[in-house]
Amino acid sequence: MQFDEEAVQFDEEAVQFDGTGKVSLDHIYAQPDPRAYFSTLRELDYYIPQLAKPYFTQLIQDYRRSQRVTAPKVVDVGCSYGINAALLKFDVTMDELYERYCGPDADTQSRSELLVRDQELVRSRSRLGRAYFAGLDSSYPALSYAHTAGFIDTAVHADLEVGDPTDLQREQLAGADLVISTGCIGYVTERTIARVIDANSERPPWMAHFVLRMFPFEPVAECLAELGYDTVYHERMFKQRRFASAEEQSLVLDTLSGVGVDPRGLETDGWLYAQLNVSRPRAAKDRVFVDLFRKQESSR
Repeated sequence: MQFDEEAVQFDEEAVQFDGTGKVSLDHIYAQPDPRAYFSTLRELDYYIPQLAKPYFTQLIQDYRRSQRVTAPKVVDVGCSYGINAALLKFDVTMDELYERYCGPDADTQSRSELLVRDQELVRSRSRLGRAYFAGLDSSYPALSYAHTAGFIDTAVHADLEVGDPTDLQREQLAGADLVISTGCIGYVTERTIARVIDANSERPPWMAHFVLRMFPFEPVAECLAELGYDTVYHERMFKQRRFASAEEQSLVLDTLSGVGVDPRGLETDGWLYAQLNVSRPRAAKDRVFVDLFRKQESSR
């Protein structure tokens, strides 16, 4: 096993682990602005939204073309501070966001000043935003920031693991064309996905989820199959982030072993890895899967 002890700097005594063996980072999703989120994840080389961006972009473009929808509605499950929406609507990069919230002047600004700066970014790049984003998350502070900044168009504050959406939440989720996520599957299960689909019973949305290998996607895929979906898996593995410590790596390797996933050459080298799963309704007018994977791999 390989782990770069100097790559990240965490207070070992303060670190807690969740039931999967991952370091608990719950606190960074509950702050009034994204500075803690980005300063923590920057240490861990977290780039999965950037790696996901071209695949989501292509899927949105294919949906526009095949379904003749000019501005598709995208539900981002576990959207936190609206990172995917910022990357996809306004063509920012993770490096830009890291500099924006971790740069030398970030600590000198108030939340209100950060929001004004983000709103200016949104206005300057609004011509690029040919999609409507509904952010779904259980963190009210993160959703509030994402919505006020203008990264997401609708904030759906709900935990659909524990119950059905309210009438208002169903209305906010209705009309979705695509459902995406980058890392929440595993904490969010087929219960949430089924409830999002149920809010869109007249026109089931396409889906694309980047899922950590430690969380088997089969329960979600089986649920989707029962609801009339076909799912394809991308063979490429995507680096999500570095392990925060040797202890986290050891615990996650135990979890991977427990679910029958071989970590050699991947997690053993010091990174958490994710896999892309794309699901589409069998009843879609175009029954052929979008050749999303070949298009993106040929462009690399």
